[in-house]
Amino acid sequence: MKTFLLQALTWWSGQTLGTRFYTWRFGERVGEDEFGNVYYQTAGGKVDPTIGVCRRWVVYNGKTEATLVPAGWVGWLRNTQAEPPVSYRPKEWEKPHMPNMTGTPFAYRPQGSILGAAHRPAATGDYEAWVPGGAPQGRQIETGEKA
Repeated sequence: MKTFLLQALTWWSGQTLGTRFYTWRFGERVGEDEFGNVYYQTAGGKVDPTIGVCRRWVVYNGKTEATLVPAGWVGWLRNTQAEPPVSYRPKEWEKPHMPNMTGTPFAYRPQGSILGAAHRPAATGDYEAWVPGGAPQGRQIETGEKA
């Protein structure tokens, strides 16, 4: 019952009832990624006349978040790759895919960030402010005059 209500009233917690019906009626399952997202295209690879290409979509496993789609599947969804990456194996130097954590407590905050947990170091004096229309005060400009 909870799943039905979520599909009827929300779009951010997986597929809606409309997407479920469209997938059942016109969809063909193509594959699944390591996160459990399932990928579909129009049955038989039929070209949709309204967009001129085969329609492709993803049904997310859980929260609807575009950054949860790995790079290989993004290329397939955008029709830049003809074949789905069902046999994709990451290279040894590739890091595992991570979703975008911006706006969450797990977001990247570099050293010195005002949102970081560490204390921000004091200015060291190696910075000289820009002055509009001329050189910084006390410096010689090209003509040899004082600013």
